[in-house]
Amino acid sequence: MSSELVIHGGTVLTMESGTQPIANGAVGIRNGLIAVVGAAAEVLATMPGAPRLDAGGGLILPGFVNAHTHLAMTLLRGFADDLTLREWLEQHIWPAERRLMSAQTVALGTRLAAAESLRAGVTTVCDMYFFGTTVGDVLADIGLRALVSEGILDYPTPAADSPEAALRLSRELLERFRHHPLIRPAVAPHAPYSVSAARLASAAELAEEFEAPLMIHLAETRQEVEQLLRDKGLSPAAYLADLGILSERTIAAHCVHISPDDLALLRELEVGVATNPVSNLKLGSGIAPLPQMLAAGLRVGFGTDGAASNNTLDPLRDAQLASLLYKGVTGDPTVLPARKLIELLTVGGAGVLGLADRIGSLTPGKEADILCLDVNGPHATPLVDPFAHLAYAARASDVRHVVVRGRPLLQDRTLTTIDLDGVLAAARALAAGARPGSH
Repeated sequence: MSSELVIHGGTVLTMESGTQPIANGAVGIRNGLIAVVGAAAEVLATMPGAPRLDAGGGLILPGFVNAHTHLAMTLLRGFADDLTLREWLEQHIWPAERRLMSAQTVALGTRLAAAESLRAGVTTVCDMYFFGTTVGDVLADIGLRALVSEGILDYPTPAADSPEAALRLSRELLERFRHHPLIRPAVAPHAPYSVSAARLASAAELAEEFEAPLMIHLAETRQEVEQLLRDKGLSPAAYLADLGILSERTIAAHCVHISPDDLALLRELEVGVATNPVSNLKLGSGIAPLPQMLAAGLRVGFGTDGAASNNTLDPLRDAQLASLLYKGVTGDPTVLPARKLIELLTVGGAGVLGLADRIGSLTPGKEADILCLDVNGPHATPLVDPFAHLAYAARASDVRHVVVRGRPLLQDRTLTTIDLDGVLAAARALAAGARPGSH
């Protein structure tokens, strides 16, 4: 594969603060990094011999960041719907995972998720699941950028027969991918209500030792908040802060039921928040105070959660829904404007994951994680404002090319590193025998 590539033939949205779209722009890539961004004629003149990827008159922008997901749960898509979180999780999902999930099935589910993610314009995922080394190996082979982890709970998981084993697997994961160019290992205690204080402290110590991110579900439901207030006399955020768990390396997923005091605490400790509007709505968990988070200066990005509770891995769809949701519930159409929405999908998500110095904007020196979006469909015509188009009209099916670290992983809507037909066939065969009563 050539070490150079020029993406041209479209309008470039660099997502750098204060910049304007570059009509008929181009991005030059060298050795996986962005070398030059500007008018197409200038970029092509700078790199005359480089292979070219034509955006076909569409939009060229940073790849989307999915700041919180459970990739292999694609295999449980549609498995148990229209339930509350606690019933969905404890009576359906956890039993199904114990029965279905192994290193082999997680590898399959991860490949299926990677295919869906790439076709939705996602170049970075933050995965919180089991068999983390398997997930990391699969995503590295595909070429998708990711944070990967080994889920830690107070009881056995599909990958670990004890919490101590899960911590050992976490250490192995951290050591294996410590210096990987695409895969960043993280520590993942599940939630304040499912992991004891002592094990939360052990997880935090492990993350500190490796200077790794720590991801955790936080204040997802009202029931969780009430339980912590009853048992500890503190909100989930205050409880974790009291334990010394929260820091600038923490990725807190959900944060639906948080108070103004909690917001101030999260801001003070520089915690990043992955908001999951569709999953929270579908499970009836509530609506996170996203406008207040942004007003407080928190780092925020969008996550889809897993495909078992969403039921897609399409962060653009989720962000679009969020924009309309907050306009509706506040009665203020200026809330979450189009450009801010796309910032949260790109540079905002990168900031939450601690990767803002590497990805999230088309800035020379950053890694070349780029998507090209077609704007030639009837629903996309005419295009007046590129940001408004992305926020209100674009679809995942419009994604034409996806490049990660300078390598095309989706070219003319065709996956280049995944045998999609084979993955789909294997997933369907597994699902056919996975439902209760099918054995």
